[in-house]
Amino acid sequence: MKITQHISEAKDTLFSFELLPPLKGENIHQINQTVEALLEFNPAFVDVTYHREEYVYQEVQSGLLQKRTVRKRPGTVGICAAISHKYNLDTVPHIICGGFSKEETENALIDLDFVGVENVLVLRGDPIRSEGRFKGEADGHSYAIDLLNQVADMNQGRYLDVNLKNTNCTQFCIGVAGYPEKHFEAPNMASDLRWLKRKVEDGAEYIITQMFFDNQAYFNFVKNCRKSGIDIPIFPGLKPLTTKGQLTSLAQNFHVNLPDELVEQVEKAKSKEDVRAIGLEWCIEQARELKAANVPGLHFYTMGRAQPTAKIAREIF
Repeated sequence: MKITQHISEAKDTLFSFELLPPLKGENIHQINQTVEALLEFNPAFVDVTYHREEYVYQEVQSGLLQKRTVRKRPGTVGICAAISHKYNLDTVPHIICGGFSKEETENALIDLDFVGVENVLVLRGDPIRSEGRFKGEADGHSYAIDLLNQVADMNQGRYLDVNLKNTNCTQFCIGVAGYPEKHFEAPNMASDLRWLKRKVEDGAEYIITQMFFDNQAYFNFVKNCRKSGIDIPIFPGLKPLTTKGQLTSLAQNFHVNLPDELVEQVEKAKSKEDVRAIGLEWCIEQARELKAANVPGLHFYTMGRAQPTAKIAREIF
């Protein structure tokens, strides 16, 4: 079922969450454990991240260093197919620009269409850590809007090979990311919203936001989206803070602002257990307020750990 259909048929706020594929060499057991721990909350969909390649340098016999490309978390398409088959859940694979040619993207989308996946989340993706700034493939996409247009073209039966006749039209419901505190590379919020509106005009049907810890940032974002003519559903993305170190790592890696009150409470906490309790209670209060505001759904970033999300969901759903 498409995300838009889930929304139209919902009688209450939807519950959904994000999964990380296992590291290469691991199996799907942990994925299954996470899903099964959250099934009681009747998830509308599960989205599965895609992690692009990284570069490693290995010494060869000559003593020189050889650059090698590796993917540490492959398997997004397979995981989506496995979850859909095993649990009868709708899955949303991340489709990213980084590390993919247009041909590889088309082939991945064909595979997803074959296994019955109806939803995708289109993202530019992160830069490789060693490069500092994002760089697309020479024969790929550098911007999410161009990737979105490739998916939209396939929905119209337009493939890269223009000589193909009587082609199948895919039926992907296309989602995109939204940034309540703006994308860190955008010069300002107005510019960020202009590009988001372009994505909606080009076929985006729903938005999932970056995590945030101040609900007012989300409410302001939705208000500004509506003023800009962006009228598609906007799912708030939530993550409970679980360690003191995340005060720094979340701000650094996800470019989010943590409210003074939350920071002060965590800094004063005397134990790891106290930190987790503070983070959970903060997220529970966020979720309660958002649900009371009739958001279309609450989307949780599990980071591979189901229990914090389960504790929050038991208080909300």
